[in-house]
Amino acid sequence: MVSLRLGTRGSPLALAQARLAADALRAAHGHALQVEIVPIRTTGDRVQDRPLHEIGGKALWTKELDRALLAGETDLSVHSMKDVETFRPDALHVAALLPRADVRDRLVGAASIAALAEGARFGTSSPRRAAQLLHRRPDLTIVPLRGNVATRLAKLAAGEVDATLLAAAGLLRLGLDEGAAVAIDELLPAPSQGAVGLEVRSEDVATRGLVEAATDETTAACVRAERALLAALKGDCRSPVAALATREDGAVRLRAELLTEDGRDRVADEARLEPSAETEGAAALAAALLDRAPPRLAALFAG
Repeated sequence: MVSLRLGTRGSPLALAQARLAADALRAAHGHALQVEIVPIRTTGDRVQDRPLHEIGGKALWTKELDRALLAGETDLSVHSMKDVETFRPDALHVAALLPRADVRDRLVGAASIAALAEGARFGTSSPRRAAQLLHRRPDLTIVPLRGNVATRLAKLAAGEVDATLLAAAGLLRLGLDEGAAVAIDELLPAPSQGAVGLEVRSEDVATRGLVEAATDETTAACVRAERALLAALKGDCRSPVAALATREDGAVRLRAELLTEDGRDRVADEARLEPSAETEGAAALAAALLDRAPPRLAALFAG
């Protein structure tokens, strides 16, 4: 019997995703594999009163998991890939991507973006969501809103904000049916939204082999393209970037959108990426977007 210790954040959503990961690993290996879920409290979970980019960015979700993994206290970590920094330590390797869930956002508190009242208080700490909303509705007032799903829904119910956006995948994994799904053509999601990744130590060949058996190849190709776009843009958690890759007719279709924080400037484009050339194709799309971007927008991605 082989046993793996799976490190995870301790939020209800993270634990739900850890159980999905454990089930996927057991399904790949049957009764020959035992998975122990090891909750680890992260800085991002502890500090809830400030926007993520002000207190260290996406590393706040991963650094404690990374420390435990590199110290040998766990054998692998489970991540929401949209919360994982674009550039990761060489000592760590994302060995598997689970089948992707619904990539869309859900609007909670209103029937549609157009239906929001003039000057409505919209709760979000996502630069991408704020910019997309302000591009379409510059009259909205953006109110920082952090916390887990239950916390954000409670703040909405208490009247602290009039509406918010939540990832459909997270709601689905928590067994919640909140809000109306927003069409992709209206709001392109965050890169890697809906994708769950399993990360191991690069040097741990045995664990890497076990974990790779659980990967979904379509999800892996699409997430690889979206993260390659971010890498080429030198984007971080403060960058209003939206992107979605889908597999169509044997290739990957990559759509992307860049915005300024206030939503005033926007550029969007898409590309067809041939198999095994997702990284190169995504980099070319990033260059095309920056070439067309107004100076104020291009300056956000100056490195």
